[in-house]
Amino acid sequence: MATKTTSSTLFRPELTQEIISKVKGHSTLAKLCGASPMPFAGTETFVFTMDGEVSIVGEGGNKPAGEADLKPVIIQPYKFIYQHRVTDEFVHLSEEKQLPYLSAFSDGFAKKIARGLDIAAIHGLNPATKTASSIIGNNCFDKAVTNIIKYNPTFPDDNIDDAVKPIQDADGIVTGIAMSPVFGSVLGKMKTADSHIPIYPEYRFGNNPENFGGMNADINNTVSFNSSDIRAIVGDFANCFRWGYADNIPLEIIEYGNPDGQGDLKQSNEIVLRSEAYIGWGILDKSAFSLIKAVTEEDDE
Repeated sequence: MATKTTSSTLFRPELTQEIISKVKGHSTLAKLCGASPMPFAGTETFVFTMDGEVSIVGEGGNKPAGEADLKPVIIQPYKFIYQHRVTDEFVHLSEEKQLPYLSAFSDGFAKKIARGLDIAAIHGLNPATKTASSIIGNNCFDKAVTNIIKYNPTFPDDNIDDAVKPIQDADGIVTGIAMSPVFGSVLGKMKTADSHIPIYPEYRFGNNPENFGGMNADINNTVSFNSSDIRAIVGDFANCFRWGYADNIPLEIIEYGNPDGQGDLKQSNEIVLRSEAYIGWGILDKSAFSLIKAVTEEDDE
């Protein structure tokens, strides 16, 4: 796939109004947890816990102290960017011919950003390089969450039960489940032992239902991105995960300089189309989540 688009191959006189976009993607985390407005400098959220229970005290009795804790969670925005070179004949085209491509670029960026949020917040990876991001560090599910359930493809629904248990043991609740396509597929293949009737028919044939057992649900290949061993994430997405935009620049046309390291724009008669956004997230309580992973025997040791 090219890093530059030339007018000779794309912007022909017979260019139609319609562009068929092949860009696909959505964010599971955004689907399971709504966005919150975020200042550019980030936010500091305090998580308050009361681990004890109330006391009953008799008349004249001493009033015992109760355990409580207040810990800050800092949510810092990260810059996400996508840019592409186009020959500068583009700026001389009529607006009628520019708009379909600009619209497709902006729409594609929105989908790439959605995928990028999942890839970064779940795995701690730079989506473009598929390598661990030192900027993100441990601010991701794969590194922060310690409740690990060993994936069993024969009984994936038991995996979900096992994933819910430590969350409930910590007095938490479960509001959602994020599944990889493999996990959704094995759910769809489960059948009753006697009559071979599908137990979860809503997951057959690649379907992606929005609810599973009363929880919000979503299937997305971002959950298992880059051959990750994560098969599903179960937890309190509604209350214990936060994300939001600090700034969003849908489209910028750059005509000067060397913004992508491919040489001077004026020298090569090119421009750069760039979109960028600042997005932040934070896991407020890691004990409110469990990861179902395809761990090996060595991982168990």
